[in-house]
Amino acid sequence: MFTWFGYLRDMENLRLEELSAANAQQANSIELVPGQEAFETPVTYEHYESSLNLANTWSRVIIADEEVVGFVRAHFDSQHEQPELRSALWRVSVAASAQGQGVGRFAITAASEEARTHGLTELTAVWSPDDKGPGDFFHKLGFHDSGITEYGDQIGTLSL
Repeated sequence: MFTWFGYLRDMENLRLEELSAANAQQANSIELVPGQEAFETPVTYEHYESSLNLANTWSRVIIADEEVVGFVRAHFDSQHEQPELRSALWRVSVAASAQGQGVGRFAITAASEEARTHGLTELTAVWSPDDKGPGDFFHKLGFHDSGITEYGDQIGTLSL
């Protein structure tokens, strides 16, 4: 478990690993704050998942002290028919015990850096506009509201 005094040391120890058979069980077992699981997959993503080219999907686990503390998935396809899905965060999950410790920020930074390697200039996220959803998290990291999907989800955009 993280502590405030160990925060900087722990943040320096965060690293990404590609999602694999070796770490998928841990990634799928991340314990979120109760209620957050309802916001992991917005309705929009449920409808568009089949339109994604899986070769353009970037999935990483976030590890601290040999423990999976987070997961980030993004999709990078500059030609996707839906603009909000061309450079999109698909999922960011952070273990309840690691929330508020910078793991989510680390995930967004990593996805942003990957988007830049694809020549993309913005990163989008889609979330349920519910007050209990992740909107505040994305806003604190610099995303601005840039639209609403046809399914009523909020689109947020981060300029890279």
